[in-house]
Amino acid sequence: SLASTAITCFTRGLDLRKETEDVLCPADCPLWQFYVFGDGVYASLSSICGAAIHSGAITNAGGAVRVQTLPGQENYPAVNANGIQSQVLTRWASSFSVTRTKNMALEAVGRSVSTARPSTGKRPKKPLDKKAGNKDCKADIAFLIDGSYNIGQRRFNLQKNFVGKVAVMLGIGTEGPHVGVVQASEHPKIEFYLKNFTAAKEVLFAIKELGFRGGNSNTGKALKHTAQKFFSLENGARKGIPKIIVVFLDGWPSDDLEEAGIVAREFGVNVFIVSVAKPTTEELGMVQDIGFVDKAVCRNNGFFSYQMPTWFGTTKYVKPLVQKLCSHEQMLCSKTCYNSVNIGFLIDGSSSVGESNFRLMLEFISNVAKAFEISDIGSKVAAVQFTYNQRTEFSFTDYTTKEKVLSAIRNIRYMSGGTATGDAISFTTRNVFGPMKDGPNKNFLVVLTDGQSYDDVRGPAAAAQRAGITVFSVGVAWAPLDDLKDMASEPRESHTFFTREFTGLEQMVPDIIRGICKDFLDSKQ
Repeated sequence: SLASTAITCFTRGLDLRKETEDVLCPADCPLWQFYVFGDGVYASLSSICGAAIHSGAITNAGGAVRVQTLPGQENYPAVNANGIQSQVLTRWASSFSVTRTKNMALEAVGRSVSTARPSTGKRPKKPLDKKAGNKDCKADIAFLIDGSYNIGQRRFNLQKNFVGKVAVMLGIGTEGPHVGVVQASEHPKIEFYLKNFTAAKEVLFAIKELGFRGGNSNTGKALKHTAQKFFSLENGARKGIPKIIVVFLDGWPSDDLEEAGIVAREFGVNVFIVSVAKPTTEELGMVQDIGFVDKAVCRNNGFFSYQMPTWFGTTKYVKPLVQKLCSHEQMLCSKTCYNSVNIGFLIDGSSSVGESNFRLMLEFISNVAKAFEISDIGSKVAAVQFTYNQRTEFSFTDYTTKEKVLSAIRNIRYMSGGTATGDAISFTTRNVFGPMKDGPNKNFLVVLTDGQSYDDVRGPAAAAQRAGITVFSVGVAWAPLDDLKDMASEPRESHTFFTREFTGLEQMVPDIIRGICKDFLDSKQ
């Protein structure tokens, strides 16, 4: 990188002509004048030096950076970093990333095998870092490789080389990405799990050793199997880290991908499809479902599909793919209804309920709560009991594990008194949901009551819904259907439940859980 081109403070990514170019940024650029769009990956409209300072590659003292052209993307985020506020851009045709060139040997954070070159950067903690891996890339990744007759032995080996390069560039390590491999052919075979290796060297060796299986390319079957079996905690999946499956497909699948795609999304897995040598016009007649890519990927927004013309000369495709896999904030499928909701239970403690029926109500809410992944970064549960007064039994922030929530529900003591459901809804909206207003989770309120309310429920329920809370009403015994419908969110039929007997609550548990998940998914589409 001896020959760096000097550029100005305002040179933009799209002013450069080469795919990779070394440039020199001047010192003392006026920070407030920079136009920068995105974070880490910048729209090519951005100032190069501005992006370099924003990403931390250089300071305002200027310096040499390497600019790498990348494909365009959607939704460049706005992030404030190093004195520069980047801006949002919905989409742009091309992007770039910037890295410091002075110590290219270190650029790969001790990932490349050729660390023999003397590095100029002073980094005494080097060996430690290598073990930890690239901490900025948080991902648990399954590479689902094509082992079918479609690809054949020779291209299978080229595929292994490519996957190996991707694995090395990811910066695998104890605190970085973890990877495993599944081979799709007639029947899927998990070759190794996330927990088996935490160093790039070991992973590379394991990939080299993989044998070609042959058979039909039952990618759908393999994708479903991987989504269901691969990411368990005992197989090394980590809590709160995005789960990703990268499907490599040579040609087209022999089976259907649609169901597998649905299962993967339900399990909170982000599916990418890397298609190589996609079917020619003549071949399309043999493809079961021409839209196979769109059906399987996490979201059909262009981000999760990736195309390579052939398995030859794939090196230039490695880095853009790695950048996608490390874009934590783009992993739209990590959020599922199980780990991204707040559920508030509003429990009728009036005297008509009675102690033993009150216990049946608590059992019902325990069984609903049990279905969700409750944690500080996951779903949260709160409970309020009401008569004429309201008592917050516990709020969303009181307990961050499922065990503690379930034990808190068991310990709720029956109040006994009148029924003011409207007041109770207003109280819960304000005091329990209020503090969660700007949080990432979707809010749900489940109201359980056994009778007529003494006050108006319609106004308070409408206010709760305006505040972004979806209301399910569950009535027992003497609860009037009109009240229940007035409280419930639209469509009211699917948000209103009723049973004559308290023992009937148990059968409703799956329907409530399903209802919450359906609303969650509809809100994401």
